[in-house]
Amino acid sequence: MQKVVKGINYWIEKLPEEYDSMSEKDITNRPLPHKWSKKEILGHLCDSAINNIERFIKIQYEEQVYVIQSYNQDQWVMVQNYQDRPFNEIVNLFQTLNKQIVNIVKNIPDEKLSNLYDIGNNQHKTLEWLIQDYLEHMEHHIHNQILIKN
Repeated sequence: MQKVVKGINYWIEKLPEEYDSMSEKDITNRPLPHKWSKKEILGHLCDSAINNIERFIKIQYEEQVYVIQSYNQDQWVMVQNYQDRPFNEIVNLFQTLNKQIVNIVKNIPDEKLSNLYDIGNNQHKTLEWLIQDYLEHMEHHIHNQILIKN
């Protein structure tokens, strides 16, 4: 889990710096009408953090096998209107939510990391897997959508 904590902490500091080097147009441009802007992708990462905070907590104490609820990612981004929100608010939200995730992950007892949850269709994964997947998901969006030059 130390690697995950280190990775999340890295992006808490580094991602705002990356955005600082981009123009307003780079941040708000939607590559296609149905695709998110880099600003909205950061909002999506906030939504991911919101949903995973609950999962990381509940998987530790709910009866196993805990069934996670999915969420409509496009609707979350649209309803929260990240595209028209002040960018610094979204950055602050990203940093605060991920600091909370770091706090949660650091305090998970080792024996809880093997707790199971159902990802659907009776497919089970461990809490440890979900936490690692959280960072991989974040880095996928950062490397493949945010840091690429349009």
